[in-house]
Amino acid sequence: MQQTRFLMARAWLLAAGLALGSGLAAGKALQLNGAGVRYRAVFRVYTAGLYLEQKADTPEAVMAQTGPKRMTITMLRDIDSAELGKLFARGMEDNMDRKQFSRLIPGVMRMSQVFTDHKQLKSGETFVLDWIPGTGTVLTVKGQVDGQPFKEPEFFDALMRIWLGPKPADWQLKDALLGKSTAS
Repeated sequence: MQQTRFLMARAWLLAAGLALGSGLAAGKALQLNGAGVRYRAVFRVYTAGLYLEQKADTPEAVMAQTGPKRMTITMLRDIDSAELGKLFARGMEDNMDRKQFSRLIPGVMRMSQVFTDHKQLKSGETFVLDWIPGTGTVLTVKGQVDGQPFKEPEFFDALMRIWLGPKPADWQLKDALLGKSTAS
């Protein structure tokens, strides 16, 4: 069963690799740090790829990098965008203390609204989260930059904690993004 799941995930990663986008942000070449599949129960939900200037194998090392960073998400099934926005907000909240999270509430609400406005993300559609020093977090949905950048560096780190924090969305995906396994 584990072997079959691994092979299926690897095939999806290869197929989705083309959709993950390039490793270029803010004019700098980034390298794929790790990629994996997010499962919810037995269902594949999305692929995720983390791009950094330098490889990092711990969440602390990812957060410590000051240059551009990119997280790409490619949907493997149709999903209600508003629900995804709520799950992201919950993932951020679950991985931060209350005081830190409360400072980010305006940005969390704005991000949730962006997803709500899109109604649905369909299988094969991609969104990208870019950290660009001096600019902020840029959200690109379905190939279009959506809204103004989120200026606070803490906002991008809070988003990364959804996948890399102490209570990640998926433990196997966390390991995959940190380059500790080839797939989730």
